[in-house]
Amino acid sequence: MRRLTILAAASAAIALPVHAQVAVRGETVYTMAGAAIRDGVVLIGANGKIERVGPASEVQVPAGYRVLTGRVVTPGLVDAHSVIGLAGALGQAHDQDQLDRTEALQPELRAIDAYNARDELVSWLRGFGVTTVHTGHGPGALISGQTMIVKTRGDDVGDALVDTATMVAFTLGPSVGQNFRNAGTRARGMALVRTELIRAQEYARKQRAGDAQPRDLGHEMLGRVLNREMPALVTANRVSEILAALRLKEEFGLDLVLDGAAESYMVIDEIRRAGVPVIIHPSMVRLTGETQSATLETARRLREAGITVALQSGYEGYVPKTRVVLFEAAIAAANGMAFEDALRTITIDAARVIGLGDRVGSLERGKDGDVAVFDGDPFEYTSHVCAVVIEGQVVSETCR
Repeated sequence: MRRLTILAAASAAIALPVHAQVAVRGETVYTMAGAAIRDGVVLIGANGKIERVGPASEVQVPAGYRVLTGRVVTPGLVDAHSVIGLAGALGQAHDQDQLDRTEALQPELRAIDAYNARDELVSWLRGFGVTTVHTGHGPGALISGQTMIVKTRGDDVGDALVDTATMVAFTLGPSVGQNFRNAGTRARGMALVRTELIRAQEYARKQRAGDAQPRDLGHEMLGRVLNREMPALVTANRVSEILAALRLKEEFGLDLVLDGAAESYMVIDEIRRAGVPVIIHPSMVRLTGETQSATLETARRLREAGITVALQSGYEGYVPKTRVVLFEAAIAAANGMAFEDALRTITIDAARVIGLGDRVGSLERGKDGDVAVFDGDPFEYTSHVCAVVIEGQVVSETCR
């Protein structure tokens, strides 16, 4: 079966609700919670949650369920770091909100205030099986703002929203100095970040003591980072910046997620000792500037060292402004990463890195009914995503 076959139940003539009862059947079902299931079935209830997963010989499809079938079934894909919805498809000033260049330190900026659920890139990624995206303010400022998590559906941010404030985005390295003159060198950038964190500590101390002071939204948000209520997402590509990020973690007790990390394979021992996950650069990132020493084997090397790795689409300066994590994982697999390990980087491991491992990233009872259906090997270029389900809603049925 080279294309998806959609079989309607006897009651299909009746209009289906937004969250229908759906059964997804595949010749191979990768649950990411155990061994792959041959001739498997995923049942999704009317509440949008997975009811049962198992071989067709054990899981009977109840009457009235809508049935989708394909060769390979996976969890809906998870993009661990993007700026989609803030960086729009048009590449014009009016749809590029991922980086505000007025100040180098703006932790108070909320992604929810800029996210455009109707941007065509959202549906474009959805057509490739991406159902969950960690997006928001991107690299390029010392502290560029907050990130959020959305599902790739809906006409407004309320329809898409999963988490309003997920992480606070930091960037270390010379690219910041190119965007903000006052950011200066690496040393000055680090000094400015440390100073801002110390100011946030002092602000929190005065708040606890009841001292009157003007409300500061930026310091409040950094207070949440300092209290480990949310992670610091630190984009750091070169060894010097990666080690600086690890020092910030040590000094301030941060819950740190490394981002980009093009030269992370050079400091694997240090990252492993720090116990931090890495959202590495897209596998096919251009080898220039801070990423000139990137390698196609980074994902494999980190994974083999026991470091939790997720892949990302990242940000592209050119139209269409985003990559597709499915293709990036395929390249990682082509360069030595085991198939299911590569799939983990865009499913369960990505979900865990962004703090959503109990809800998405694997096909298990009680989790969101997010599913991607393929007509062949997901990492084969000639294969297509032929159906996408988000919380029980069939949002795409076009082979792509």
